[in-house]
Amino acid sequence: MNKTEKKNTPVVEARFSPASLLRKIIGSVSKAHKTYGLEWWIMIAGIVIVLFMLYMAFFPQTIAPFSALDQDTGPQLSAPDKTHIFGTDNLKRDVFSRVVFGSRTILGVAFSAALLSSIIGIPLGLFSGYFGGALDRILSLIMDSIYSFPGLILAIAFAAMLGPGVINITLAVSVIYIPTYFRLVRGQVLTLKEELYVEAAHSIGAPNIIILIKYIFPNVIATVVVVFSLNIADAIMTEAALSYIGLGLPAGIPDWGMDIAIGKSFLPSGVWWMITFPGLAIILLALGFTMLGEGLAEILNPRLLEK
Repeated sequence: MNKTEKKNTPVVEARFSPASLLRKIIGSVSKAHKTYGLEWWIMIAGIVIVLFMLYMAFFPQTIAPFSALDQDTGPQLSAPDKTHIFGTDNLKRDVFSRVVFGSRTILGVAFSAALLSSIIGIPLGLFSGYFGGALDRILSLIMDSIYSFPGLILAIAFAAMLGPGVINITLAVSVIYIPTYFRLVRGQVLTLKEELYVEAAHSIGAPNIIILIKYIFPNVIATVVVVFSLNIADAIMTEAALSYIGLGLPAGIPDWGMDIAIGKSFLPSGVWWMITFPGLAIILLALGFTMLGEGLAEILNPRLLEK
């Protein structure tokens, strides 16, 4: 074969295949496991649980055999069987379907509450720690006053004042987490604003808002992500507790905490499934976000790589 023939020979490009993608994923996971160790698998387990619950929340119709409000799914207070794997409640509703549809409610409230508290707490912490002075003293006093109250007690007070409803319960839960973001971000900003790169930005005349957004905020994102995940786990428990005591959502909305409260009165009669499965769902969901947050906390900790 001469040089001309070599040039005219078509080059066969490597085609994409699921097998090659799977090999790359397995290789990346194996490499990450060697780097981070057990913390990597803790985070992966949390991600799997959270993704499963998110699928339940977004696509409940693909899993639940009945509607959450259908009061003619079978016999009243029927024990778990092939038709109703979690049994039925006192209104002949399928408990499994209620658990599936209830994931949308509790995830929506918990995520919205954590997001709202971070949107308020993070900017306040940035400005308070960076500018200091009277603003810092006033905000710190307010946040410390809120932080001194037990979270659940404070949420109960706000929920009782605002009344039942999705928006009201979200506001009640979000209030108790604002000081967490504020104190965390403020503490980091107090340290970061003394770094050389921040002083260099000052020396070239960079505006304060640019310094906060471009130089300081990116360095607190990692910690905020961890706290956000852990706050969702705590918000899940708080929302369920408020619904359990009757300060949560209206009766027409499927909710795990409310189902536990209803099933409590039937427990002496041997109807254990009405509280067992919603309770396990709460534990599993909170555990998933906790494992995700703890895994991220270890992986994003630079000192871990020095071991």
